[in-house]
Amino acid sequence: MEIVQEQVNGVDVLRLEGRLDASSSKEIKDRISDLAKNKRVNLVVDMAGINFIDSSGLGSLVASLRSANKLGGDIRIASLQDQVRAIFELTRLHRIFEIFDDSLTAAKSF
Repeated sequence: MEIVQEQVNGVDVLRLEGRLDASSSKEIKDRISDLAKNKRVNLVVDMAGINFIDSSGLGSLVASLRSANKLGGDIRIASLQDQVRAIFELTRLHRIFEIFDDSLTAAKSF
């Protein structure tokens, strides 16, 4: 999985590309943890490039959300492909994460 980081309206946006599964879930968790150490806890995870997610990937997002929440921040999800959105809905994570159609809208929501 590839992660591209940028700032949009003062919010860190992580654009993910590839598969978010057991082999890559630690990478996203570590990246978000590094940002949190620098007091950057309002994040957008843009998943337009993610075509597959498994329970490990979902778990890493939930764990990262908990970490951000403890520090007064939040993680918003943007640009879900239909297959990945279906998994978010099946696992009811769409009730835990705010989901947006694009990362700009998600960044503006902070």
